[in-house]
Amino acid sequence: MVRDESTIVQRGAGSETPAAAAEILNSVGTVTYEWAIPSDRLTWSDNAGDVLGIDPRHLSSGRAYAQMLAKESPAGRYEAIVNSPHVDRGGGVAYAIEYAIRGHGGLTHWVEDSGRWFASSDGRPLRAHGAVRIITESYETRRRLIEASEIDPMTGQLSRHRFCEVLETALEDAVKVRGSIGLLVAAVDNLAHVNEAYGFDIADEIIAAVGKRIRTRLRGGDLLGRLSGNKFGMLIRNCQPEDMEIAAERILNAVRDDVFLTRAGPVAITVTIGGIIAPRHADSLAAMLGRAQEALDGLKARRRGAFQIYAPSLERERARQENLKTTDEIVSALNDRRIGLAFQPIVTAGPERRAAYYECLLRIRRADGTLLPASAIVPLAEKLGLVRLVDARVLELTMAELIAAPDLRLSVNVSPATTMDMSWLRALEAWHRTHPGAVERLMVEITETSAIADVEDTRRFVARVQALGCRVAIDDFGAGHTSFRNLRKLGINCVKIDGAFVASFHSNPDDRHFVKALLELARHMNLTTIAEWVPSEEVAVVLAELGCDYLQGDHTGPASDARPWLATPAAPRALSA
Repeated sequence: MVRDESTIVQRGAGSETPAAAAEILNSVGTVTYEWAIPSDRLTWSDNAGDVLGIDPRHLSSGRAYAQMLAKESPAGRYEAIVNSPHVDRGGGVAYAIEYAIRGHGGLTHWVEDSGRWFASSDGRPLRAHGAVRIITESYETRRRLIEASEIDPMTGQLSRHRFCEVLETALEDAVKVRGSIGLLVAAVDNLAHVNEAYGFDIADEIIAAVGKRIRTRLRGGDLLGRLSGNKFGMLIRNCQPEDMEIAAERILNAVRDDVFLTRAGPVAITVTIGGIIAPRHADSLAAMLGRAQEALDGLKARRRGAFQIYAPSLERERARQENLKTTDEIVSALNDRRIGLAFQPIVTAGPERRAAYYECLLRIRRADGTLLPASAIVPLAEKLGLVRLVDARVLELTMAELIAAPDLRLSVNVSPATTMDMSWLRALEAWHRTHPGAVERLMVEITETSAIADVEDTRRFVARVQALGCRVAIDDFGAGHTSFRNLRKLGINCVKIDGAFVASFHSNPDDRHFVKALLELARHMNLTTIAEWVPSEEVAVVLAELGCDYLQGDHTGPASDARPWLATPAAPRALSA
């Protein structure tokens, strides 16, 4: 159908809109309009001035209305219709846009403009009708949400999501132009101590202040974002290793050279920084973040308040691949129930050498039947968070043995992570409810280093285990140099002297004197003693003469997958109190 401007229904100042319709439009902040495009005549509903806050005399043409657009506004209605790429095929073309207009007193209103335009016979836009609705409140809400996703609210720096987006784009650009960028990851040191000493609110205040101080030391084109609780990421553009070292040194000095003034008083803070150059040493966002973190973690293990750049290492890469392989084997063994136990006797130190306990030693078999070395399994399982699953399975197997043999006594090792794991304790309590006599024949071994890492938490763990009738031993005693005070506080029943001292008992005078001192200390505190790694009969005899209660090692009985107690008619004796 051919249309021309004469077909437009005009609504002038004298036209009447039904009162109910006008009230509805006003209540929802909406006005309607018709626009005759060739003549630029714009006709509005009577409520336009009130709703839009614009003098109606300024609304009579499309050009006049376009002049009301705010400076920060995107393109308005003219561009959406006159420059539309769409074609009217008889039913008109719908449009919906958002833009900002200036109202009375310079106030800015964001509006949603939606409608339909119709073309003349030559295909050009002829007329349009639609509605303009005030959306300032919803627009501001959306803007704040978008801003919140891009800006970390606590520090005012880029959020992790936005920083990673920019970092990935910068990496892609660097690859295209054969350029180079740097990523620095800075961690605020000793934040846990700050939390404990001053409170979390002061720690948050310090994190925000560190971000601001770092920002002042970056170049104009570089970017700063908050990656996690105490970590910041810095994108250094056009970066070579020497540039990164200079940037890192500036940041280290900026943080440590002056105290941070907080509501709790001045606080001295340092940061530790790891960095990487890409794409030289990382060709993806994940690799950049992972290897910068790897450099940071490696440095923190040695010292803090310094900088280290990532350098590739074939040995480290081989170790990583081995770790991944071992991880898969641990998970597979858990799923396929290929985790088992070996048993090593703990014997009396006297001439009779009777087995009092058997220590349960972890055994993980590969799918081909070969054993994974336990020395590699446990540290890796602890690092990857798998050790709790392993310890849970070992407890299950151990309890099955205790239930099957009413006179048997076993000991089982638990990792530091397991001492903090309520699910392991709840499982032990469940076994106590169903088989109380079996649980009372169990001794739980914890390492000395884990015991002194958090004495109060370990003391609570020991108390809960002992309340179920179990005895508790400190394993590898002497390796962590536990103080007398901590030994009393822990309330343990037994100490197992670290085998490294026992193995060199005769060849190293210092170790010999140390073992004597440990035995004397334990006797003074009424603690049962077990010497590990006993290498020979000569050493076994001397240890017995020095007052050691029990012996363990290949000399007194190697570990075995078999159940030695089944071949021993006499029931094992309990460890003395």
